[in-house]
Amino acid sequence: MRMRKLAWAEDYLKHSPFVAAKPSEHQGKWKAKLSGEKLHVEIGCGKGDYLVEMSKRDPQSAWVGVEKDPNVAAIAARKYDQASDTQNNAALIVGDAQEIEYWFEPGEIDVLHLNFSDPWPKKRAHKKRLSHASFIARYARLIQDQGEIRMKTDNASLFEFSLLQFQEGGWFLHEIHMDYHKEAHEEDAITEYEQRFMNQNQPIYQAVWKKYPYINKDKKKR
Repeated sequence: MRMRKLAWAEDYLKHSPFVAAKPSEHQGKWKAKLSGEKLHVEIGCGKGDYLVEMSKRDPQSAWVGVEKDPNVAAIAARKYDQASDTQNNAALIVGDAQEIEYWFEPGEIDVLHLNFSDPWPKKRAHKKRLSHASFIARYARLIQDQGEIRMKTDNASLFEFSLLQFQEGGWFLHEIHMDYHKEAHEEDAITEYEQRFMNQNQPIYQAVWKKYPYINKDKKKR
């Protein structure tokens, strides 16, 4: 369900220092821009709860959020701008993940996060899922060889779909949880959205995939 239009959103995004107005200009330079040793990218960062909290918990890393809905993105930007303890190590791209290869160089991303992505439940819309093979192919080019993709979702159907898509794409399933919060994960931020499911005792599905050496098919063996 699309969020209602916010009258202040467009103007706010134009002036927020958190927003990367021309993200392609930072292609290959995100770590330098945000003074980070590693680059974390969250696609579909929503209202920014995870991005803001994790950028505070891990100030040694650079964090970039991607959100295509300008109304939701404006809430995320305001949240970051108004936080008193942020480290200026994060940025927001307002745009569609279809354009991700214009914003990051091959091998630039260390960790890519897919948190509670839109499940697009109708079969004809599955190609829009952020874990569809077409997106996974883009991620493979942009994530460095030792990098990884981390996913969390409350949707069992999307999770099953994602497991198959990554398997078919040649990724290594490094970690999987069918009830992620059965154990404590102090290293990982919990969003307000996620907490609602936890309060209802509904499981959160989580997985981490790493790249196999042969995923980067453009690299020739020597």
